[in-house]
Amino acid sequence: MKSTITINVDLDENKVPSDISWSATASTAEKEKRAKAVMLSLWDGAERAALRIDLWTKEMMVDEMADFFYQSMMTMADTYGRATQYHDQVKEMKDFAQEFYKKFQEKQLEQQKAT
Repeated sequence: MKSTITINVDLDENKVPSDISWSATASTAEKEKRAKAVMLSLWDGAERAALRIDLWTKEMMVDEMADFFYQSMMTMADTYGRATQYHDQVKEMKDFAQEFYKKFQEKQLEQQKAT
């Protein structure tokens, strides 16, 4: 079985993403799904290098970006754990993600108090 994943990015006149949508042939979704951001990482084994595409639309709010990063870090830790069984490092990664998110929330509170 083969699935094709398509990511469509509409750009504004300054080449900034204005809309991101995706679809997959093996998905149960009947139509394209919209997204405000995408982070795609590919591993080039020959070059031993990560290739990345990071895009987000102008509508992506800072709190959404923090949620996106927090959730991405937590799922990356889970994936790393399934691949390696290095539970001590998984815990460290998740602890870092939680501390990152806590600091973000503190910054948000500080900004709210300042306004």
